[in-house]
Amino acid sequence: MPITFRALILSVLFAPALFAADWPQWRGPNRDGHVPDGVPVPTSLPDSPKILWRQKAGFAVASPVVGGGKTVYLDNTADKEVVHAVDAATGAPAWSIELDDVHKDSQTAPGPRCTPLIDADRVYAQSGRGHLKCLSLAEGKLIWQTDYVKEFGATFIGEKGEAQGAIRHGYTATPLIDGDHLICETGGPGAGITCFEKQTGKVVWKSQDDVPAYAAPIIATVAGKRQMICYTVNGVLGLDPIDGKPLWRDAVKTKFARHAATPVVVGTDMIVVSSHEVGLMGIRISADGDSLKAERAWTNKPIAINFASPVAVGDYVYGVGPQKNIICVEAKTGKLAWSKDGYFTSPAGKAYAGIIVVGPNLLILTDGGQLVMLAADPKAAREVAKARVAGANWCNPAYADGRLYLRDDKEVLCVELMR
Repeated sequence: MPITFRALILSVLFAPALFAADWPQWRGPNRDGHVPDGVPVPTSLPDSPKILWRQKAGFAVASPVVGGGKTVYLDNTADKEVVHAVDAATGAPAWSIELDDVHKDSQTAPGPRCTPLIDADRVYAQSGRGHLKCLSLAEGKLIWQTDYVKEFGATFIGEKGEAQGAIRHGYTATPLIDGDHLICETGGPGAGITCFEKQTGKVVWKSQDDVPAYAAPIIATVAGKRQMICYTVNGVLGLDPIDGKPLWRDAVKTKFARHAATPVVVGTDMIVVSSHEVGLMGIRISADGDSLKAERAWTNKPIAINFASPVAVGDYVYGVGPQKNIICVEAKTGKLAWSKDGYFTSPAGKAYAGIIVVGPNLLILTDGGQLVMLAADPKAAREVAKARVAGANWCNPAYADGRLYLRDDKEVLCVELMR
């Protein structure tokens, strides 16, 4: 076999594994918090995990992502949101570029809140004030940009009066890639959600009047229909990602629209979302002739998830409950299977954890910097291992090549979990 042809065959055979080793976006390759099948994962934790590298960083709650040999993260540098890229293996700085002025309010220290997105040789970063930039991954060179306020008529006034969602606390809903398209919650009249050509920034379609909340959108097949699922100030809705046509909607109205947790799909027809005011909710999607309809299957207010996005394993959802506890909930009924506390430093209602599904276990980074491994078992809360890796944080860590990439309020770190 000629060397060139053999090399081509090998590159095709091993391409999926190489791609799966990255964690290029919010909640991972499939945007669901799962390490993809076939990627090696730890079955326990070292007592003192080795820190491979660390970089000092300004404050942010935006999480790091990993792709193309680089780790990309945002921080507050001199009251500017700044995008940084470093070598994923060594932490050596590659480039930094200013994104926007920092948005300030009473919720946290000022700093970026929206996790960036890596797609092949590009980075997409969205500021709290609604400025989006497409940058080259290699050099940080600006390729195209847009401003939601100036170009789509979105409103951003900050923490004033009864302003809701992104209008109040900034744009935190990470955009998503769908083939050749980049889809963003822009929030303007008739442009609540906007689809761009990812290479050029050209608008493909605009849809709805929804104001973005804080939950990131996802794409999934539900009730046999591939769709984009958004959780906005107005509620939960499904759109056709091809043209932005609305498919269904379930209104969720609350005073300040603190709709922060990313929707989770369970099975073929159930979507689980939460509001700290309304509670944890199960929405069943079904066929209605040639259309789809949404019906509220259940609501459980006592176990409302506030900020931290849950994960689904089998027929159960695991997340952070309102009493700074880890909870396991049956998705079909909304019934609590178990609850376990003792891991959080924040007050009840404000506890946070980034949760990753690693094989049969949950890898949980708590707001105090503790890494906890629990069995993803609906029968009982079983702790497998735990170790301290960082300080105070609101981070959804990235997992790639046996390493965990995370940040606290002072540093970005790379932690070795597997050799």
